Amino acid sequence: MNPIVTVQDAVTAFADWIEPTDAELDAIEQEMPAILAEVDLLDAQIITLDRTPTELDARRIRRARRRVLAERAALTNRTATASLPGGAA
Repeated sequence: MNPIVTVQDAVTAFADWIEPTDAELDAIEQEMPAILAEVDLLDAQIITLDRTPTELDARRIRRARRRVLAERAALTNRTATASLPGGAA
């Protein structure tokens, strides 16, 4: 029995253009602090899934939420200044 595969998948499975471009890698690098902050928040939330959160857990979650918000704001400010090179909009 022959497996049924779309022609496009068979042709493009090893294409060179599947790799991320330099611009995409730069965008990921710029977003990395926000991504890491969200991972820390998820870690703090996962810890409390199977138990009653303690005061220390609550503080850790609040601190992680504040960090996520701060990193998102910083990312927004960085992308806004990068997209408006002329200064005034």
